[in-house]
Amino acid sequence: MSHQITAGSVSLYTIPTDSPEADGTFNWISTSMVLVQLESGSIRGLGYTYADRSTAVLTQKLLSEIVVGSDAFCHAATLQKLLAAIRNLGETGIAMMALSALDNALWDLRAHLVDLPLVSLIGQVRSSIPLYGSGGFTCYSDKQLASQLGSWAEQGFGMVKMKIGSEPDRDPERVIAARGAIGSACDLFVDANGAYTVTQAIELAHCFAQQSVCWFEEPVSSDNLVGLDQVRRRAPLGMDIAAGEYGYTAWYFRRMLDAQAVTILQADCTRCGGISGFLDAASLCWAYNIPLSSHCAPSMHLHVCCAAPRAVHMEFFHDHARIERIFFDGFSVPRQGQMSPDLSRRGIGLELKVQDAEKFRVAL
Repeated sequence: MSHQITAGSVSLYTIPTDSPEADGTFNWISTSMVLVQLESGSIRGLGYTYADRSTAVLTQKLLSEIVVGSDAFCHAATLQKLLAAIRNLGETGIAMMALSALDNALWDLRAHLVDLPLVSLIGQVRSSIPLYGSGGFTCYSDKQLASQLGSWAEQGFGMVKMKIGSEPDRDPERVIAARGAIGSACDLFVDANGAYTVTQAIELAHCFAQQSVCWFEEPVSSDNLVGLDQVRRRAPLGMDIAAGEYGYTAWYFRRMLDAQAVTILQADCTRCGGISGFLDAASLCWAYNIPLSSHCAPSMHLHVCCAAPRAVHMEFFHDHARIERIFFDGFSVPRQGQMSPDLSRRGIGLELKVQDAEKFRVAL
């Protein structure tokens, strides 16, 4: 039976942060979301990526030229057409984020059409997934840092992550402040966003280990696979090296794993080709016997992470969690540091709160 996609729309929203934010290599005061909505008769689905106006414009073009009019159950064929359409644009960056938003919406629509939660359509492995609270921006004062991370620890999060790298000389002090705020029972992660040299990263890894830091994300650029491997080989025992959030294709993830650059792979379904691309990363993690963690966009990752055998936790990024609470009915409220799909809701379980979102909408 054909289930033609009869209509679709793309919306762009820009949401100011609740205070300035920065990491080791970038700073920002707002976050933008590109939202896709698809219709097959009276049935609707949605998907999104965190990206800018240029991504929204391309998403609209791909939607009108390829997705509208296609069969929702020929999802794989549509995906191949989308990949062919962006070949000359380069299958990374803006092009792949546009494709990701469309692929995510296609998965949600298909789950709605068969009247199932997405996790059930893919195949559920677990009923919930642990989270790590993520923020601790480098522009925060030590007081702000301690307050945010300490709050997550008090709420039952077993892991929290802070940004480092803007001021390498101060990072050891900030890590000490973070550890004091969260206590000894909560795992502490750090993320340099590629700000360090290999030598700096190795030296600081041993310094951070004194505060029981057990996750060091992007100590050097994620494109520097040799450098990541050098850090991994010299990092203290028990400290994971993580990267992959800027992976857009399965080939990138395979190169990262072949290079033994990480001990945990990260993937982001708002960048890596949608849920389809995330499942590719999950299959590689299965084949390489390596853990998988999702990057940002917790609501978009919840169902697929509960269906991916190697997934160990999700990033509960401050900015995105705040936006998703504002924008969507069905946001899964964390309980004791875990998120669980609501199996009474179809698809990814989200419904746009149109009036609440409208004030953030900007023209394409």
